[in-house]
Amino acid sequence: MHIISLPMYDIDHQSTQGLTSALTTLLAQRDVRAEVEWHDDLLPHWRDDNLLLSQTCGYPLVALLPDVQLVGTFHSVAPGCKDLRYRSWLVARKVDENLTLSDFYDRRAVCNSSDSHSGYNALRFMVAPMAQQGRFFRETLFSGSHRHSLAALRTEQADIAAIDCITWALLRRYSPEELTGLEIIGETPLCAALPLITSRKTDALLMEKLRSVLFELTMDKAYRDLLDANLIGGFAVPQRSYFDEVKTWENRAAAWGVTAL
Repeated sequence: MHIISLPMYDIDHQSTQGLTSALTTLLAQRDVRAEVEWHDDLLPHWRDDNLLLSQTCGYPLVALLPDVQLVGTFHSVAPGCKDLRYRSWLVARKVDENLTLSDFYDRRAVCNSSDSHSGYNALRFMVAPMAQQGRFFRETLFSGSHRHSLAALRTEQADIAAIDCITWALLRRYSPEELTGLEIIGETPLCAALPLITSRKTDALLMEKLRSVLFELTMDKAYRDLLDANLIGGFAVPQRSYFDEVKTWENRAAAWGVTAL
């Protein structure tokens, strides 16, 4: 059985389920049976030979998933996005809203995970030119998710985080209480949006059907409300090399002597 999931922006589960349900329906119309699964341990899920469609971060795609195939990427209409690109907001508590990133030297950062571009790689890239002897923050907490990072800011366990702008926009719409007392104090540059992937075993015909489904989903007016609920404005198929930019950011930070936060 083919497996599909969309784990990266599952902020409002009802909206995400609507999206996966539409995908399974459109696939069935093309004689492709797929089952929706939800996983907490994402790396084995992304490497599953039965994976038909999932969404990953650009950093794991480039660094950890050499064998998966790129399906394409969604165009998000969230504030901060442009075309097939997104950014992170630099977020702190309201009491620090007038500070800039440089003011957070020797303070505490929180990140979702070290294999995240938006939460870790992008923040490392931003602080690298200001680091001293390879260090900028006093300590870095790993929270497990952007939502947990925001909670760590609210409860004063950390002082600053880089938060995916799409996650921020979805939270503002569906769970605004999670942003209470927090402010955006800066932003990262734009980078390639999150890739949609499939197993290395997905053949050319199945890939054609999969991309056909994604184009239909994002172009058919019947799905407009569903797309709006998920802040999706389109679908495109860039070259896989489009996502190499995340490694460039890592390499530039390393050139400044910063290999970790």
